[in-house]
Amino acid sequence: MQVVDEPLSGVKLLTPKVIEDSRGFFMESYNRRNLAELGIAHDFVQDNHSQSSRGVLRGLHYQIGHAQAKLVRVTRGRVFDVVVDIRRGSPNFGKWAGAELSEENRLSLFAEAGFAHGFLVLSDVAEFQYKCSDFFSAKDERGLPWNDPEIGIDWPLEGLDPLLSERDLGWRSLADVATNDLPVYAP
Repeated sequence: MQVVDEPLSGVKLLTPKVIEDSRGFFMESYNRRNLAELGIAHDFVQDNHSQSSRGVLRGLHYQIGHAQAKLVRVTRGRVFDVVVDIRRGSPNFGKWAGAELSEENRLSLFAEAGFAHGFLVLSDVAEFQYKCSDFFSAKDERGLPWNDPEIGIDWPLEGLDPLLSERDLGWRSLADVATNDLPVYAP
């Protein structure tokens, strides 16, 4: 894998080495040793896989007590993937980065613990897979509104009316989140 871009400190966009021929393709989607050489030295303990329809917007999610670094990719379809730096004391606090991840471009996005994460499905159907560095903890789950004006994410909404869960409709804006409900920046 190679680093394509580092839009924010703690975030890496990765492109795999893909071998293609008339039979199809082969690629390593995860290699702990190679990722460690790129500065991603996490032990991932949980893999998640979701399927969503066009217009579904999931996020922006994070965990406070069991913060999760995430390595994400799309195996079917296309999504616009977003991370927001919510680490107290970070020089990039409140800034976001986004990238289109698809089965065609095979890109992966890595975000350190301390980022809120979400994605918007751009294709008819998308399958999204991600590795997490800590286990899911319902009591530690937090979130931010997808359209928080202070963050100002430029979602590619042309022709889409985002479909959100009830839970994702109820998050408080970043400005209204209690300090103890935000992770701390550790350079």
